[in-house]
Amino acid sequence: MIDLDAIGSGLPVAGHARELRDALAGRRMVVQAPPGTGKTTFVPPLVASTVPGRVVVTQPRRIAARAAARRLAALTGTRAGEYAAHTVRGESTLTPGTRVEFVTTGVLIQRLLRDPELAGVDAVILDEVHERHLDADLAVAMVCELAELRDDLTVAAMSATLDAAMWAGLLGAGSTGDGEPAPVVEVGSVLHPLEIRWAPAAGSATDARGVRRAFIDHVVAQTVQAFWDTGGGALVFMPGAREVDAVVAGLKGLPELAGTDVMALYGRMDSHSQDAALRPTEKPRIVVATSVAESSLTVPGVRLVIDSGLSREPRLDRGRQMTGLVTVRESKASATQRAGRAARLGPGVAVRCLRHEDWAGMDAESPPEAEHADLVGPLLTLACWGSPRGQGMRLPGALPPDRVAGAEEELRGLGALDADGRVTPRGREFSQIPADPRLARALLDSGEIGSRAAAEVVAMLASDERAPDGDLVALLRTLRSGRHPGSRGWRRQARRLEGLVPHVPGRRTTADAQVGTVVALAHPGWIARSRGGRGDGGGGYLLVSGTGADLPRGSALAGQEWLAVAETSRVAGHGSGAVIRAAVPIDEGLARAAAAGLETTEDRAVWRSGRIAGRRVHRLGAVTLTSTPVKPSRAASRSAVVAALREEGMGIDGHGVFTWSRNALELRRRLGLLHRVLGDPWPGMDEETLASRAEEWLGPELDALARGRGAGGASMTTALRRLLPWPAAVRIDELVPEAVVVPTGSHIRLEYPEVGSDLAPVLAVKLQECFGWTDGPTVCDGRVKVVLHLLSPARRPLAVTDDLASFWVNAYPGVRAENRGRYIKHPWPEDPLTASPQRGTKRSGR
Repeated sequence: MIDLDAIGSGLPVAGHARELRDALAGRRMVVQAPPGTGKTTFVPPLVASTVPGRVVVTQPRRIAARAAARRLAALTGTRAGEYAAHTVRGESTLTPGTRVEFVTTGVLIQRLLRDPELAGVDAVILDEVHERHLDADLAVAMVCELAELRDDLTVAAMSATLDAAMWAGLLGAGSTGDGEPAPVVEVGSVLHPLEIRWAPAAGSATDARGVRRAFIDHVVAQTVQAFWDTGGGALVFMPGAREVDAVVAGLKGLPELAGTDVMALYGRMDSHSQDAALRPTEKPRIVVATSVAESSLTVPGVRLVIDSGLSREPRLDRGRQMTGLVTVRESKASATQRAGRAARLGPGVAVRCLRHEDWAGMDAESPPEAEHADLVGPLLTLACWGSPRGQGMRLPGALPPDRVAGAEEELRGLGALDADGRVTPRGREFSQIPADPRLARALLDSGEIGSRAAAEVVAMLASDERAPDGDLVALLRTLRSGRHPGSRGWRRQARRLEGLVPHVPGRRTTADAQVGTVVALAHPGWIARSRGGRGDGGGGYLLVSGTGADLPRGSALAGQEWLAVAETSRVAGHGSGAVIRAAVPIDEGLARAAAAGLETTEDRAVWRSGRIAGRRVHRLGAVTLTSTPVKPSRAASRSAVVAALREEGMGIDGHGVFTWSRNALELRRRLGLLHRVLGDPWPGMDEETLASRAEEWLGPELDALARGRGAGGASMTTALRRLLPWPAAVRIDELVPEAVVVPTGSHIRLEYPEVGSDLAPVLAVKLQECFGWTDGPTVCDGRVKVVLHLLSPARRPLAVTDDLASFWVNAYPGVRAENRGRYIKHPWPEDPLTASPQRGTKRSGR
């Protein structure tokens, strides 16, 4: 008999036992309780006391599932599996007598796909749903659908943040969406006084390469100082495993910390080391952890928290279609949860390594993983569940439509989905393998190297183990030797995977070939070729997907012509922006075999150096294998010319396909004014419009270029006239004349404004040629006045006006007084309205 009072002793959530039982009467419940209140420890056995079958409790991380099961086993005085068990990838303590089983959300999803009724399970508790991991979102929706079919199934969701109302609505909505929300049990935080200190570092915490060494040293210094000021255990939060190890290394061996245990805690550590960090101890202790210790784990004895203020989260680079871990500023919710860890046992201190004023600019919550995660695996899960794209399911948030389309396209390329998004028999095969669909494809299709070798490589790639210097072959050899700390778990998972596929003996191959085959088949779009080709010693590569990527400086892989890439990351300010973190050299034959569906040969016409050139291009995706000269087809050539017009421009500004004469530019400006003032049927003259109508007015010129002629002989004036509307075209010289006749009889050219300008045409004319002229010229049927630039005999500007009558009366006297002594040979009559206009001097009389 399990003693719930003993399990709940000292746990704030235990004080709500009656409320929890009442809520469970309706078989739906949401528990809102902050970290440290004991919900993961107390609620599962309480639920188990109300149902006859097994209770499955999801956790976001393997480390959390293991820790929760071991703690509950310890509190109940039972061995692993007798009452509480855990099941994570490749590891399980489950027995037929287990009453409470802690699993990762991925394990629950796999079970639901194999057994949609969850036979033998009478309750599902979805823990830490506030973290909004994509697997957890899918699990919530799938369990809600199952609960509609199974009236006897109890479903509970537990959240550490103030979002309980949303989860209550999802759990209680019913199939029609109009059900009553599930009851919410709120457990208050029992916090002792908490002091917040702000300790910003000098300079930025990160640079283009990641977290700066100076910032890590700052965290070490703050930890040492605060540790002795406060007493008790310390919990230091860093964004990733590399930074955790760096802080641990900086703290160990310091004379100030003699006798203090300094320990690391992150997801990919072996279970023994994780257990050591979570086990209570009498010695002073500093635990340096990633976000795993934020909400789903409880580190005992903590009275001090040092918060770096940083978090490592996946982000999708939409341009490169790569998801990579990026170091970002934590959210306010994360900072609050981290700080709260210091005040569970008594008064605590939280030191935040950022400025107080930074707080206002921090996000309230971390974004849901669905906004930036790789959707290939989740979409296959939804299709196997019978709900392509999650349509009709109660997902906590909609999946981004643009990325759904991209992921479905990739799944269709793998043969996992049909054109309507429904799962295919091959997709069903993938779903039975507990790995990413791409790795599942590689496991099934790597028959040449044998099923055992393929399973070993897939197990390695699916694990949390990191290749030294990105060398995957070296990692595989170390795992096979048994010297690697993760060798035992890796071999167990490899055997499991091997048992899921038909046995294929394979031929003897090298480790390089084995790793290369699996990686290339799993990620054909990430096969990469050196940008310099053979013998290039640089680190720049072009992926088959079209993305550029670089090797880290000093990489042993530099100089390899072809690579099969397994892992990349985004690094701002680093060359292409993408860095190859794990890869293996391959040859061109393997590259082409693995990405056979992406290999194409096409004849292309390209615009180069002012002429059309034809090339027969043999490509592997975006990677050009060969390119040889050919005579392009007329249609392809013509299309290339039109594309060049859009990309390089029409040549109006002097740079582009065609050369425009002065007359052509002037005609374009005249037509542009007509379109601006009179509108249709006069055509628009902006470059975008001209390019879009190129087939209408540039037909002969396009044909000539398509036949291989140069653009230099094309008359753009003749071409533009093809756009003139008939019969209105006959009035063009009347509406927008090239020149105006002034009183002396001179024909003076008008300067029309640039297309897109709102200015008027300009007539630059000597002042003396305008004597007696009171009504200045107009264009566009009198709608636009021409602006006169009245010039001196030396053709220097004297005045600007579009109202000559006013100018002669008001401005001319001043102009005359200022210039008659300067230009004494030229007439400056007192009455310009009665004087005769003259082109030359007084003596010439002209």
